[in-house]
Amino acid sequence: MTMAAWLRSLPSLTGTPPATDAEPLPDLPEHLFARWIREAVEAGVAEAHGATLATVDADGIPDARTLILKDLGPDGWAFAGPRASAKAGQLAAHPAAALNFWWPAVLRAVRVRGKVVEASAEDSAADLAARSAAARDGIGPGEWVMWRLVADRVEFWQGSADRKHLRTIYRRTDDDWQLIDPESETR
Repeated sequence: MTMAAWLRSLPSLTGTPPATDAEPLPDLPEHLFARWIREAVEAGVAEAHGATLATVDADGIPDARTLILKDLGPDGWAFAGPRASAKAGQLAAHPAAALNFWWPAVLRAVRVRGKVVEASAEDSAADLAARSAAARDGIGPGEWVMWRLVADRVEFWQGSADRKHLRTIYRRTDDDWQLIDPESETR
């Protein structure tokens, strides 16, 4: 069997989507994300706060890694790491990124993209202090950084076995969020 045939033979979209949500869509994508991540955890999704962060390197080549979402609020989607990491260097050179959350058990994904800003030294220090002693070992003052992805676009994707997937897209306007029609957007 060829690799392509073998890959096509693997089951996909085997999770169970939650019942259709009768609640109206919130004005802010952060509120819908909070609802979805809680539902994912309640459905037994392990490490639902894990995400893939994509950046670009000095040559403009995409780079991705898995990390943990640390916080979410009006200031952005927070994540952290060592200042000496490749991620830190890439964000310093190109302060924009994308986050992707995938919860196969509930057939849901969330895509977030926007500019990235470094959080305050106090927020970075507080995040480091919240880590276990073993995780803090060897990290000196100022060597741990928290960043915030300030989203300009957030897409919520609800999968369906019949491939009639539902997409809800929020796009930031000058001072607010707007729901946009997924069909009007080029992919």
